[in-house]
Amino acid sequence: MFFFDPFLYALVNADAQTPWLSIQAARLLSAWLPQLSGILVVLALLRGSPALRRSMLLLLLSMATAWLIARLIRWGFPTPRPFQLSLGMQWIAHGGRASFPSLHACGAFALAMSLSLGCTRRSKPLVLLAWTAAVAIAWSRVHLGVHFPSDVMAGALVGCAGALLVWNLAWRLRRGRHLRLAPRLKQLRFARLRG
Repeated sequence: MFFFDPFLYALVNADAQTPWLSIQAARLLSAWLPQLSGILVVLALLRGSPALRRSMLLLLLSMATAWLIARLIRWGFPTPRPFQLSLGMQWIAHGGRASFPSLHACGAFALAMSLSLGCTRRSKPLVLLAWTAAVAIAWSRVHLGVHFPSDVMAGALVGCAGALLVWNLAWRLRRGRHLRLAPRLKQLRFARLRG
């Protein structure tokens, strides 16, 4: 837990005076947005163009990379959840596993960053929707009392870093393959012009 966590947690965590609708919205966001995102990614994999399928595969690889990094951090630095420290109120049932970084935030921000890196300009509304959903998921985890703000902030950073790592590596591999094929393509074009 960081020095700013108790203050920010107290501001965001739902208490007995929080409107019922706010708590239900957070529950819905926390439970259904990740599942809905997964369904949309699977549909894009099954019915999308080859370019969209490649982007979705990189998106899934980004999420897996981010989750792996987050798991390693959790293993190395196990931190308690707010309810384990008797702070705030917990609004959903949750186990006592390490909380830093948030895996929900990690996956959501990896997805949003991947869409930002892989989408065209025409897909700007989709990218904006993904970032909005990622922020909403992060907010819901703190609002429901299962994460500190630093947990979701770290999850966001790890998710973005995982996506940047995967997409950068894919770009370098694609560029390297293109550079190796470029001399052959020039030779073929020259041979056609001469022939």
